[in-house]
Amino acid sequence: MTGARTGDETAKKPTARGPGRRPGPTETREKILAEARTLFAEKGYDGASLRAIARAAGVDPALVHHFFGNKEGVFVEAMRFPADPAVVLPRILAAPRDRLGETMVRVFLEIWGDDERRAPLLAMLRSAMTNERAAVLLREFVTAALFGRAKEATDAPALGIQAAAGQMIGVMILRHVVRVEPLASASEDELVELLAPTLQRYLVP
Repeated sequence: MTGARTGDETAKKPTARGPGRRPGPTETREKILAEARTLFAEKGYDGASLRAIARAAGVDPALVHHFFGNKEGVFVEAMRFPADPAVVLPRILAAPRDRLGETMVRVFLEIWGDDERRAPLLAMLRSAMTNERAAVLLREFVTAALFGRAKEATDAPALGIQAAAGQMIGVMILRHVVRVEPLASASEDELVELLAPTLQRYLVP
């Protein structure tokens, strides 16, 4: 009886993981992100193709598509970019034409007002200011994923789109990093009233 019970218990023990065990979805996903960070750092956003990321991670490109959709999705996850252009831009562009400026201000205030989303944004901006490779990486991504996509989806001039984004980034840095008063403590509605008309002029000349 005792021997049979011991045998049953032994049979129920999970087998040890062998060296050839195939990694699970979480491990595979993290491996892809790790290799993507390396390639983005070495080659920049434009130079790191989705196929190259898959090859470095030892997976089929279709699996990268499955996890992240496209290279832009890989970048957002790998670099902890706090705002996915595929989500943010449609929100802004879905606004009535005469409220594009207001909507853009409110979206920026929402993103920068979140401590968890603001931290990686500041980290990327600081890196871009002191490291040329980081600057190239951020510039390529912003140009392709943000400005390029916005230009395709609207008739707003490229210079106007960039000026609107630049003004909002500057205001957010003064508000959340330098904390200049009264900008730092101004209400959301006050900032919308102040900034929306200017952004509207940039976006809809």
